[in-house]
Amino acid sequence: MQGDDIGSLIYLVLLGLMIAGFFVAQNRMSLNRTLQSLAIWVLIFFGVVAAYGLWGDIRQTVMPQQTSFAETGQIVVPRSPDGHYYIRADVNGASTLFVLDTGATDMVLTQEDARRAGLDPQALNYIGRAMTANGEVRTAPVWLESVTLGAVTDRNLPATVNAGEMSQSLLGMTYLQRWGRIEIEGGELTLTR
Repeated sequence: MQGDDIGSLIYLVLLGLMIAGFFVAQNRMSLNRTLQSLAIWVLIFFGVVAAYGLWGDIRQTVMPQQTSFAETGQIVVPRSPDGHYYIRADVNGASTLFVLDTGATDMVLTQEDARRAGLDPQALNYIGRAMTANGEVRTAPVWLESVTLGAVTDRNLPATVNAGEMSQSLLGMTYLQRWGRIEIEGGELTLTR
């Protein structure tokens, strides 16, 4: 701990003791009830302090943030706790969360993501077939007006919409090949155009 941190901790402990003293002085007759209230407030206080102190770690764990460097044409994505790399891109203007999947040939949209991108999954022609970990599924080929990732926008891109249940859209190799370099190092994935 640094000097400022120790000073802040001492201040917070003294503040807590003052509040506790006030409760005891006000409720001398019902000491048991006062102690219960005090215990609850102490737990709330330490919970708030812990959440505040750990917020950066919690936020990074729950929502790792990708970083775009327009001047170098790079996108840097941290590995999520489940081991995958999640990338947020705009598909036809709709923000879409993808899992980067080098094992997927195409960019594959869930039906919900396709709907948000302005496509009608019910009106699509599911003429394709794909083998997945869950078996064979039907797919519909589509063309996307635009896909924007960071400062880079690509137009008229082929993709497919999956007829089956998918928890996440996939960013496959037909899109990733547009990037000149894909690197994974130190828990980060870097795309360079």
